[in-house]
Amino acid sequence: MKCIIIEDEIPAQRILLNYISKIPELQLTGSYQSALEANPTLRNTGIDLVFLDINLPDISGIQYIKTLPKPPAIIMTTAYHEHAVESFELDTICDYLVKPFSFERFLKAINKVKKLENAIVDNIESNESSYESIFLNIDKTLHKINVLDILYVESDKNYVTVVTKNGKYSYLDSLKNWIQKLPETHFVQVHKSYVINYREIEKIVGNIVFIQAGKIPIGRIHKSRFLKKLKLD
Repeated sequence: MKCIIIEDEIPAQRILLNYISKIPELQLTGSYQSALEANPTLRNTGIDLVFLDINLPDISGIQYIKTLPKPPAIIMTTAYHEHAVESFELDTICDYLVKPFSFERFLKAINKVKKLENAIVDNIESNESSYESIFLNIDKTLHKINVLDILYVESDKNYVTVVTKNGKYSYLDSLKNWIQKLPETHFVQVHKSYVINYREIEKIVGNIVFIQAGKIPIGRIHKSRFLKKLKLD
């Protein structure tokens, strides 16, 4: 688990550095005295956890979190109990440590982060398993397909074509129905006539998405949401 420290008090930094070094799962990427100093690392590196002081120069820890579109897990550090209530109003904050804190209390906070991460993973796996397979009734034949093997779904008037890793299936249906049944963890609409499995994208050239042999156009009104899904916007 990659982590960074944002703490302007050197003694508090040293304590965190000492505690982090005792936990093999934690990989310290950097230690900073202000949020602005840490900002490039936090935005451009896959950081999983931040130890964040509330009272910082230029911008407070809580104010800084609110500027991040996709903040990682946060453990707040503060010398004041009253800040804890405000910090827990933000979903991304897993715990807070009131200075001075013991290694035992630090370890408790780390275990809370791990527990929350495991719960998220379990929830994703549970959602994916619920979409394991589906039957398509085409010409009086039921075709069983794995939903996560679907590359994209194309709409043409009153028909849809479901393109999978193993074949194509065309029948009378609407794209709207497919948008409602496909899991958002894998699928996104990129055009009025296309929903794609964005985890199967090979490349994007201009406004064209390449998935195996398919070339799917990106519609103007869907482009912004699509890029956000890929964390490119």
